[in-house]
Amino acid sequence: MTQTETPPPASDGQPLYDQQRAYSLLADPATHGLPAGTPVERIDTHISAVFLAGSQALKLKKAVTLPFLDFAPLQAREAACRAEVTLNRRTAPSLYLGVSALCQGADGTLSLHDTPPAGTEVVDWVIRMARFPQDALLESVAARRGLDRPLLLDLAEGLAAFHQAAAPTQAHGGAAAMHHTLDGNAVSMNVHRGTVFKGREIDRVIAATRSRIHALTARLDQRRADGLVRQCHGDLHLRNICLLDGKPVAFDCIEFNQDFAQIDILYDLAFLLMDLRHAGYTREASTVLNAWLEQTNDLDGLVLLPLFLSLRAQIRAHVLASIAAYHADPSALHAEARRYLREADAYLHPSTPRLIAVGGLSGSGKSRCARHLAAGLGQGTGAVVLRTDVIRKRLHGCGPYDTLPPEAYTPESSAHTYAALYADALRVLGSGLPVIADAVFAKAGERDAIAAVAAVAGVPFHGLWLEADTAVAADRIRKRTRNASDATVAVLQQQQTYDTGPIHWTRINSSGSRRDTDRQARAALRPQG
Repeated sequence: MTQTETPPPASDGQPLYDQQRAYSLLADPATHGLPAGTPVERIDTHISAVFLAGSQALKLKKAVTLPFLDFAPLQAREAACRAEVTLNRRTAPSLYLGVSALCQGADGTLSLHDTPPAGTEVVDWVIRMARFPQDALLESVAARRGLDRPLLLDLAEGLAAFHQAAAPTQAHGGAAAMHHTLDGNAVSMNVHRGTVFKGREIDRVIAATRSRIHALTARLDQRRADGLVRQCHGDLHLRNICLLDGKPVAFDCIEFNQDFAQIDILYDLAFLLMDLRHAGYTREASTVLNAWLEQTNDLDGLVLLPLFLSLRAQIRAHVLASIAAYHADPSALHAEARRYLREADAYLHPSTPRLIAVGGLSGSGKSRCARHLAAGLGQGTGAVVLRTDVIRKRLHGCGPYDTLPPEAYTPESSAHTYAALYADALRVLGSGLPVIADAVFAKAGERDAIAAVAAVAGVPFHGLWLEADTAVAADRIRKRTRNASDATVAVLQQQQTYDTGPIHWTRINSSGSRRDTDRQARAALRPQG
């Protein structure tokens, strides 16, 4: 047990408790079982104080009342602590160890206990967490250029599984929730009107967002009816994801306000996508979005993505503006807040969508090239990559990496797969997002059909045909890992007997380096003249 300075008695003779004494206790290395003089690091947010020492972290909820929470009552802090542990154990069970009682003895001594001893009064509650190094935060991993494709796939697939398992709710979400969020954004930004933000910029973003919500009311409400408003994370950004045993793990979800946590699953993901893109990681954001879509097939939600991204950027804008008030030199934070607001505006005014088809035999590098192109298309979202390898497996009730039997590759099955590709492309284009269709497209009829999708949607079309030397293609096939394609070298040899007919798409020799292939592809897509 660690003692603090004995406080003066209250009028009734009982010792007073205030959280400053708790801070002193939690800052004492003895509380953490460490020798005197051992550093204890303290991290503060507006609602919590976290004390890091040795192998553990202790988190205390501040007794504050804010527009979106009230932690003044002790029972509210206890409920929040217990909810935080329960909810975060969905994604990070090894981090969240439990809740301890902060007890006060008759003499004013404070001590931490899993079970309050007799003769003590519980005066606060503390969350016990396993500590991880700060350089394990994804924000730090990203800064040292560590967001490689395997890690991003782990992240996207883990989040997809989390979202699919999360409990649906009808109590929140829908268009009303988006209007409520926008109302809060407007109030918060108007506090900084004329100082941080220009009034006309606030008005433009708020009006455009309001118009977008009105236009999408039916879709927003339908997704709630369809069970896609769920108990989500709510605060999914790079500082709330860490690497544990080499795998990305989300933690510190929102437990204190269900308006923030019981949300559309795509709105939950949008925070991470916005955060990545704001930090300059556009390719990484594209990888996460497309990998998440391959797992969830949530194509009908994509029409909402620009709205969701904008709302997330608006929130960051006014939060930063508010934080800046506590800094001696707020100019850098003001500039960052204004950049968020510009991004929020840009998300609501996307460029015209387009359809790009990338074809070629197995091993030509078409899927990798499609991924590369995707990040550079669209105003903020990137392109949605639709891949027949993934669609075929979905139609057979399998995951992207499951191996299908030969009967899944009959002409009839392939026809169904391509028909689904055309339908999915039309759906996504109708949502206003660019599409890259990734398939072999060996038959002239298949190439004609994907071009016809663009014509129906009224968007520009460009076809790319990648071709690589046989030895290069075969070597690539042999080296594949974590790939949706079931193609083998034998499949490639069979494809080489196909009569593809005249190919009028832009032909790209993809036998060389990735950089050279990508350069050719980008050049082919640039406006001519």
